[in-house]
Amino acid sequence: MRTAVAALALLATGSAEAATFSVRAYGRLSDGRPVDQVTLDNARGMTVKLIGYGAIITDVIVPDAGGKRTNVALGFASLADYEARNNDAFGAVIGRYAGRIANARFTLDGREARLKANDGPNALHGGPGGFDKKLWQVSPFKRRGNVGAVLRHSSTDGEQGFPGKLDVKITYTLLRSNALRIDYEATTDRPTVLNLTNHSYFNLGGAGSGSVRDHLLQIDSRRILETDDRGIPTGGTVPVAGTPFDFRWPASIASKIDMPHPQMTGRRGFNHSWLLDNAGKLSRAALVVNPKSGRRLEVLTTEPSLHAYTGNWFSGEVRGAQGKLYRPHDGLALETQHLPDAPNRPTFPTTALRPGETFRSTTIYRFAIASILK
Repeated sequence: MRTAVAALALLATGSAEAATFSVRAYGRLSDGRPVDQVTLDNARGMTVKLIGYGAIITDVIVPDAGGKRTNVALGFASLADYEARNNDAFGAVIGRYAGRIANARFTLDGREARLKANDGPNALHGGPGGFDKKLWQVSPFKRRGNVGAVLRHSSTDGEQGFPGKLDVKITYTLLRSNALRIDYEATTDRPTVLNLTNHSYFNLGGAGSGSVRDHLLQIDSRRILETDDRGIPTGGTVPVAGTPFDFRWPASIASKIDMPHPQMTGRRGFNHSWLLDNAGKLSRAALVVNPKSGRRLEVLTTEPSLHAYTGNWFSGEVRGAQGKLYRPHDGLALETQHLPDAPNRPTFPTTALRPGETFRSTTIYRFAIASILK
């Protein structure tokens, strides 16, 4: 087995082998449409696998401090499971609108749009039939020594109740630096709103290895968005100092997740939006370290918030790809996105997109070996 030093060398310098991609048949949806799986390998220790259904990332395989490569992304073993059981959106792209929209409606340019409610009276992740349920067109590529895939979907005018035909392009690029870069682009033929994110759940000890409560978490934020008991913004913010949300310095999730606070009541854990001061520039939002495995994950984004969710509502009855039941707190989603209910909150960063404009956003998940291990 490689030593921690050898594993660090693998991540830092890699081998002389070239990055590659491959495509294989993954299965057929219930309506008979075929789905392929694309495997991206950077020849430096990291492998990413994805499918066109839901633009889902099925695997993120990275080495630990001893060089052992393990999948750290929660997911299922088959397409049938993804289609029938993926209520928690493992690995999927969320759209048209990540997060909640109050009362499943908003007004843009004087016109009201009514969405389909799927979270009480509210629309969550845009409502039913979202991007996580669509079959995307996938085109793998190799470019400048990196490999990746371009995924495209055209959302029809009125889909989920949103106005305008929306053309979405998502580019997954596996970088030689052991990072997965996600670039989002979108255009519309009518004024609309959108909020896109990836909903991967990570466990740096390995998917199916148990709780993430032992993970160390740092979030570069001084305030969270205040929400009511339905998860709808009140319009206010809460300073993190002296609260369970203070991750300005690395702390274990376990040391914070059970702390009492009005914003934790009824949540079963973290399911909150941290506000980022990046002014739209690609900057670090979060750092996660698993002391046992030595794996480290940095999240960089151009988005104005990071929504962290600790899988509080996992049923404990859904079996993942590793054959283990996923229980509450077995995964950590780090969703880079705009704020929930922004279409109804003019003081929030706008999520409006109009004809002639192009929405662009970038998020990077960068993996390494932690320099200090417990």
